[in-house]
Amino acid sequence: MRGSPQDGFAARAPSLPVELSAAAGRPWRSPAQRTGEDPVQKRPRVVVSVEASVDGKVALTRNALLMHQPSTELWASMTPESSDSVAIDVTELVKQQYGCNAILEGSGSLVSEDAIPSELPTYDGDPDTLYEHFLPAEVIEQRTPLHMWFTIVDSRGRVRWTERHENWDALVLVARSTPADYLSYLRRERICYLVVGEERVDLNRAVAAMGTELGITCVLSNAGGGLNGALLRAGLIDELHLTLAPALIGGLGTPSVMDGSPLSVGEAPTRLELLSAQTDAGGAVRLHYAVRQS
Repeated sequence: MRGSPQDGFAARAPSLPVELSAAAGRPWRSPAQRTGEDPVQKRPRVVVSVEASVDGKVALTRNALLMHQPSTELWASMTPESSDSVAIDVTELVKQQYGCNAILEGSGSLVSEDAIPSELPTYDGDPDTLYEHFLPAEVIEQRTPLHMWFTIVDSRGRVRWTERHENWDALVLVARSTPADYLSYLRRERICYLVVGEERVDLNRAVAAMGTELGITCVLSNAGGGLNGALLRAGLIDELHLTLAPALIGGLGTPSVMDGSPLSVGEAPTRLELLSAQTDAGGAVRLHYAVRQS
């Protein structure tokens, strides 16, 4: 697995290198193509998992990535150790419940907004050939039942991939506005991508394509407030796992559980149904909600 998320990706996948197998000698066909079914089908389930302070903040400041020190240590210190900890492995839970096979993150979880990505070679070919899904057979056909997709929304082409991890592959969600140099780079690195939007990634199209093109049945978002807020506005969230640490952060503009565009005047909030609630002696609270379907 290749990825500039050396810390963020490694936190979700084993740090064992793996080499891709040779191409199987036949073109990749999506699940819909293989079965002859209509590609319009029920979209993958989307589950959001968030850890936040009691005041709903998911970061310490806007420009400090939690995967970098000292933020990592400070964030961990907000939750005292407890013998009856409410912490669970949500990834394993949704894998068992729904066969979840994709993690979703925004590029902002891996690259800070003020970071300047390394320059890429200029692509001097026909750019039109780049703006279609790239799903190389040697990646697609070597998947095992344990395989997971580490999916990044990156229409600006900011993430540089440098790692491989066993049973994990990167999947980048891009748009027709994504620089051709970046798409060419992904192809050279044999990193899969889906072109799902014009000026920016269309999340409805993206989630649907993850199902029809790759057979993904459930997506777990571990993203920040910006992407989670966009999922909310797109009506894509089915469940929310929310763990609250017994701490306050504050700060105008500090990322929260759900950021993004505000409700219009008179627009109703998204209603939730509480499925479970747990507390521990350290003061942490874990809440599990389902989104009420209107």
